[in-house]
Amino acid sequence: MRVGPLPIEIPANGIVAPEAVVTVRTRVDGQIEAVHVTEGQMVRRGDRLFTLDARSNQALLAQQEAQLARDRAQLARTQADATRYLSLRGEGFAAQQRFEQAQADAQAAAAVARATEALLTQTRLQIEFATITAEADGRLGTLPQRVGNFVRQAENTTIATITQIDPIMVTFSVPERWLAEIQGAMRRGTPPTIRVRPQADDGPPIEGPLVFIDSAVDTQTGTIALKGRVANGQGRLWPGQFVGVVLTPRIEQDVTTVPSAAVQTGQNGRFVFVLQDGVARRRGVEVLRASGDRTVVRGQIAANDRVIVDGAQRVTDGMAAQERGGRPAATPQRVSSAN
Repeated sequence: MRVGPLPIEIPANGIVAPEAVVTVRTRVDGQIEAVHVTEGQMVRRGDRLFTLDARSNQALLAQQEAQLARDRAQLARTQADATRYLSLRGEGFAAQQRFEQAQADAQAAAAVARATEALLTQTRLQIEFATITAEADGRLGTLPQRVGNFVRQAENTTIATITQIDPIMVTFSVPERWLAEIQGAMRRGTPPTIRVRPQADDGPPIEGPLVFIDSAVDTQTGTIALKGRVANGQGRLWPGQFVGVVLTPRIEQDVTTVPSAAVQTGQNGRFVFVLQDGVARRRGVEVLRASGDRTVVRGQIAANDRVIVDGAQRVTDGMAAQERGGRPAATPQRVSSAN
């Protein structure tokens, strides 16, 4: 038997879900000129995905640049006229009306130049949008559009999807009786830890914090939905995958535990056998919870009792037993005092 700290563990089944899925669509019309990635490839934010034919917008850009040069020349001339009429008005050679007309012409020319600059900015954006880049880190899905296909902004066609897989979310539910325990851990500022183990995966469990508690209990199932976030740099978890989850809201101190294999069930409830002077003695216990290969109990046992583990199912009250490492007895059984 052992008395000491033991984490409270809440087992559950979970589903892996991506934290974000980005749908890639074109922002301009054009024919796909190049595809720079392959299906299933990992991409980083800013990586090039597609290039569209932008020659039409590039020609329009050259035309607008020439128009802007003309507008700026016109602006310079009208500003010079306004300055000249201002000096002549002061000497009495120009009428007030002519001076005001020169000022208006200069302001109109400045507005025309600003409008052309705005058109240039818009056209440059159109050219920039012809190079479609990744807006998030993640893994690409299928690529339905290939080189030569014509895509239109108005059709809102999906040309790629990016699924973020590192970090990744795990959604699961636990019975509502654990809600107060989980909320208490969140209020203490130490989010409970989840340990995730994929099915048929022999690697160590993947750990991460609990990040979400649903706003309501599911009245049909009596459970509360939770989400945890874990690192997935090695790609052990996959969106949609079923996983085993263990939630640890806190570590309970000074609890009495025995190996789970030592606990048996009889007509009068649960019990264990303890070794006293080479004889097995039955002791009734109440099972509170299990954590790994240990079971938390309370009842007719003391901290220094040695609990029979191996072959406990063949032991009867009063039968001779032998401690591990001792001399053989008529009916030898192995016991454990610590594990």
